Amino acid sequence: MNSLANNPDELSRRRFLASAGILTAGIILSPWEVLAQGGSPVTTIIAEAAKSPITIQKLKTGFNVLEGSGGNILVFNGPEGKMMVDAGIDVSKAKIKQALASISPKHVEHLISTHWHFDHASGNNWVHETGANIISQAITKKHLSQSVRVVDWNYTFPPAPAGALPTTLFEKDYAMNMNGETLRLQHYGPAHTDCDIFVHFENADVIHVADTFWNGYYPFIDYSTGGSIKGMLKAAIANVNRVSASTIVVPGHGPVGNKAQLIEFRDMLAAITHNVETLKKQGKSLAETVAAKPTKAFDAKWNNFVIKSDLFTYLVYRGV
Repeated sequence: MNSLANNPDELSRRRFLASAGILTAGIILSPWEVLAQGGSPVTTIIAEAAKSPITIQKLKTGFNVLEGSGGNILVFNGPEGKMMVDAGIDVSKAKIKQALASISPKHVEHLISTHWHFDHASGNNWVHETGANIISQAITKKHLSQSVRVVDWNYTFPPAPAGALPTTLFEKDYAMNMNGETLRLQHYGPAHTDCDIFVHFENADVIHVADTFWNGYYPFIDYSTGGSIKGMLKAAIANVNRVSASTIVVPGHGPVGNKAQLIEFRDMLAAITHNVETLKKQGKSLAETVAAKPTKAFDAKWNNFVIKSDLFTYLVYRGV
């Protein structure tokens, strides 16, 4: 018996991919594979990071954000040394080192990895080589320790070098003190991936929420390592409830934001999830759902980065 006959979702996916030119000679390619013309967006992103300058945005005394190497890097500096939240892409090593030196001559004592993805953690090894201790949720180390295939990126990541692996691990919560600050780290559960955390500097009220928030952009959801649209929405709701109007919010991608922008992101996710889920419950195939443009009301603002509206619809459809 044809296994597809008992898998309506797979049949719908095939029909969509075929209508989009994504079904070729019986081989199913993800939207990323077609967009990358048989390659992967990972190689494109790495190439762009190699060329991109690193910019420094000062948030308040002791806090800076480095942009230009994949995800946003938060740098916390004080008498006891520096802390980094995420390390970016390793091809940016020299430029990130220069940016860190321009902030202060202090050593990087700690690096917190918000999740395992290459655009946040492939710089881990060189940061560790400078003497930094790496902290993460336990599943992040698991993913970095082994080969991982991300289907929707058309890319297989090899195991990270031993020096890139976190050595201070936690499951749900972790707290620490540095430079007079109290830090709280917490695992969201499945969201963008299955190992996402936030890092809240409680006294300064600065929070890095990583890829549970893409400020002004449709987000990627990594189903290959436990992500889900419903988990993303749950995390977005939790982020709104966690912060105040004065909290400085560092997203995984996009400009530094605030509570109002978290609310806007939450509402966008909720509305599009509802739209796609409604169409799917009506029996619409993936191709029909994409054609219905369930993101249309939001495209002017959110459809301006690597995740375009049709691809985001595909990602939402997979999870509802």
